[in-house]
Amino acid sequence: MDGYMDAIDDVPSTDNVPATSKRKNPLQVWLSDRDDYLAEMLRMDGRGDFTSDTCCKCGSAPALFRCDDCCDMQLYCGDCTVHNHLRCPTHRIKEWTSSFFEATSLKKLGLRIQLGHATGESCILPRKSFNDNFVLIDTNGIHEIAVDFCGCETSQTHTKQLLRMGWFPSTTVDPRTAATFRLLHHYQILSFESKASAYEFYHSLVRISDNVGLIKKDRYEAFMRMVREWRHLKMLKRFGRGHDPVGVSGTKEGECAVLCPACPQPGKNLPPDWKQAPKTKQWLYSLFVAIDANFRLKRRNISSDEVDPSLSEGWSYFVEEKKFKSHLEEHLSETQEKSSCSNHNAVNMAETKLSQGLAATGVGTVDCARHNFKRPNGVGDLQKGEKYINMDYLFFSTLRNNCLDVLNVSYDIACQWHKNLWSRMKSLSESHHISYLCVFIRFFVPKFHLPAHVNTCQTLFSFNFARFVGRTDGEAPERGWSNINPVASSTKAMGPGCRRDTLDDHFGDWNWKKVVGLGASLVCKMREAVIEKADHEAAFQEFNAAISADHRSAWTVEMEKWEENPNDTSLTNPLECKSIKITQAAARLKLAQMEAEELARGIDLSLHPDISPSILIASGLDLEEEQRRVRAVSEGMGLHISDTQKATLTRMRNVLRRKIETWRGAQALYMPAVQILAATVVPNPHQPLESAEDIRLWLPSNLKGKPCDSRLQDHEWDLRYAQAHDSLEELRQCLRVHCSMLTFKREWVRGQGANTRAQNALARVHARQVACTKRYRVAWEALKTLAPLLKKVGWQGRLQDLKDEDVKPLVDPFSQETEGRRRLTWIWMMTGVDTSSDGGDVDGVRVEWCKSRARALRWAEEIELLQEEMRRVLQFFDWHATWWDEQQDRLVCETAAQREGLIAYANKQAHIRRQLALRFRVLWAPYLPQISPPSSSLMSGAIPSLDDTQFPDLMLPASCA
Repeated sequence: MDGYMDAIDDVPSTDNVPATSKRKNPLQVWLSDRDDYLAEMLRMDGRGDFTSDTCCKCGSAPALFRCDDCCDMQLYCGDCTVHNHLRCPTHRIKEWTSSFFEATSLKKLGLRIQLGHATGESCILPRKSFNDNFVLIDTNGIHEIAVDFCGCETSQTHTKQLLRMGWFPSTTVDPRTAATFRLLHHYQILSFESKASAYEFYHSLVRISDNVGLIKKDRYEAFMRMVREWRHLKMLKRFGRGHDPVGVSGTKEGECAVLCPACPQPGKNLPPDWKQAPKTKQWLYSLFVAIDANFRLKRRNISSDEVDPSLSEGWSYFVEEKKFKSHLEEHLSETQEKSSCSNHNAVNMAETKLSQGLAATGVGTVDCARHNFKRPNGVGDLQKGEKYINMDYLFFSTLRNNCLDVLNVSYDIACQWHKNLWSRMKSLSESHHISYLCVFIRFFVPKFHLPAHVNTCQTLFSFNFARFVGRTDGEAPERGWSNINPVASSTKAMGPGCRRDTLDDHFGDWNWKKVVGLGASLVCKMREAVIEKADHEAAFQEFNAAISADHRSAWTVEMEKWEENPNDTSLTNPLECKSIKITQAAARLKLAQMEAEELARGIDLSLHPDISPSILIASGLDLEEEQRRVRAVSEGMGLHISDTQKATLTRMRNVLRRKIETWRGAQALYMPAVQILAATVVPNPHQPLESAEDIRLWLPSNLKGKPCDSRLQDHEWDLRYAQAHDSLEELRQCLRVHCSMLTFKREWVRGQGANTRAQNALARVHARQVACTKRYRVAWEALKTLAPLLKKVGWQGRLQDLKDEDVKPLVDPFSQETEGRRRLTWIWMMTGVDTSSDGGDVDGVRVEWCKSRARALRWAEEIELLQEEMRRVLQFFDWHATWWDEQQDRLVCETAAQREGLIAYANKQAHIRRQLALRFRVLWAPYLPQISPPSSSLMSGAIPSLDDTQFPDLMLPASCA
């Protein structure tokens, strides 16, 4: 928008120009000047204003040469052009042929670059490059350069001479190709941002140099090699390996990974006494990790580790390959248990993932679940599917040096994967073991993946209902895949080592961008949390005020006990309904049993030998449902129906009419007033024979004040009440099915035929959903009519008027609203208060009360956790700056220049950390002071203060306390 306004400001403003034209789009303004732009571009293909035949500098030689890269359009002679470009050997030169400009080179004009000496100095023993054929790749193309190496007695190797010129040699022996440092840096950043492959970038340089394909200088393999070496050296440089006296060979596994400053890092960003922190604060020092697999990052079965080894040995994000493969080979024959939850393909199809022609079907990763960082040694290849043996190794590798006491693990199949995890851990080396008896570990399923699990998992493994996790969602890896997936098209054809090094570099850049963005991301989360905390506390207070004191205290005790013992399966889950569903079948059974008891006592109020009062009403409801079905068939046939369709509809109507007439005979015995009402109905003159689906059945709720037996009204009430619940249950099922089918169609269905079939299936489910909605609304109107006649009070709390906006799925994957923010429609709660006049079930109220309490608690925890993360980030930057200060004097340097370079780089890195810390302190200043605790009214309403809450003893076993 700022650029747009600047462009508008650039438009000339005169008094004669109307105000409307001043606000014109700059692109439209430019159109009127398009011819001028084109004319000027064509003018530049000639000599322009500089048509003199003599050089403008020396004034004697012919002026034939112009540089495309200098800010100078004048023409010079060959000698002056060479002199002007002693410091710019990669500029592109054009020669005037008397009719047009033709590309030439500085090498043809006689420019020679002397290495090992200052610019302009000559060497007494210059040595040409091999065959005097040296190619330099720069950002503006691929250039032939005449290079002279220094042959003096004190000269450096050819490689060092090139490096000190800022040129990166492709080989260490007789280099004939090099790339400028700025080119390698330019491509590295471009690949991070655009995911352009080296092939695409290199061939764009080829076309810049020669867009007609007349010149052949293929240096692609050399360019690939230089890029890979550059990535590797930049990684080593950034992690201080050049400052270590041991050198590169002393690099440890995972040492060259960008760490998450906001995660707890003992010795770096935690208080000295964090181990002795009170139980109310220990949860703030817990680590959140998320596990996932990506099957787009495949690798074809080409090359091998022997031919294409990695330049690092597990120094950053990928695990050390030899140890990893050795472990997989030892346990390759072990079978993996099947899923007992939903039909998880990640578990059940782990052995059957298509792998023909592939050396790796994807990668598994372990991320920081709160801040989306790739963890050190948390990435590895998958040979088949998402097998436990692969994911176990990655999980224990990244936690190898972990000394924290609380660990929260998120995995989309955590409900299955965590089983037998510790027995599987024993198959790993001792260095990968975790003292799980001394560490409290909780397992979760990411929030987006949770609805695919069975109901039990949706509470036991939910971030929404567990204490001390804030608003963590566990979906961190999914956010990172969108950034790395575009690289898959180029990495799938790489050798194993090149692919690992490339992905390591991209993961490192992803982590660094996250570090730089922590200031804005954490403050954004904090602003949202402050608002949401206030909203959800207010919502809970309102809900809590409507709950009786007895229920409030009982539910609070039940919820707290379950929260403090999350691993105790013997405890009742307060988030699960315990009530028996109300169904029409159950209601009919109850009425039949009551009539059986009356007959046993000698009471028979039936007026028909085969049809009792309850059967009469139940049959009437069945006929009403059949009328709706016939009406739906009739409306669905459209305007142009065939004779076959007409015959089918007529037969259905005839069958229905006969059923109604038979039922009417029994109805006349129990409800004589119906005959009077039926006689008053005026027939339609245009349709003398009424359609069967339009015949009025005159159930007790339709009698409009006419006399009716109260027993019949009671029976209809019971059956209508059950019908309403049945309709809602079926409606909920339709919404679940429709949502699942829609998600499946969007993700997996491709092609016109498959989409048509899927759309027809969706239409059938939608038709059932509409039928359920109509059935419920009929039942609702009947209940509203019968309620005053039967003196029913308070029944509306569990059933309400069904509006179109109420018909929403429980968890809508297409909605932007999440569990922590969502507002349920009443069809998923079914109860508005916790008591009713007839002592009805209160399970729905209890569950929603517990969820409302959990939502308010999670937002309160989120604020406290964000404050701790802000503090940790600032302390981590301070530690890291000090660490870089200490690197200055570690290495004994041979020359003063080398020492100056080491000190300068360490100072620069320390300065960057201090500047980030300073910037973040300013951003976070409003939120770093202690935020006031929750209000007293909220705490008395069952949301305890975090400071007063006793941290469960299970978090820290007594043996390790």
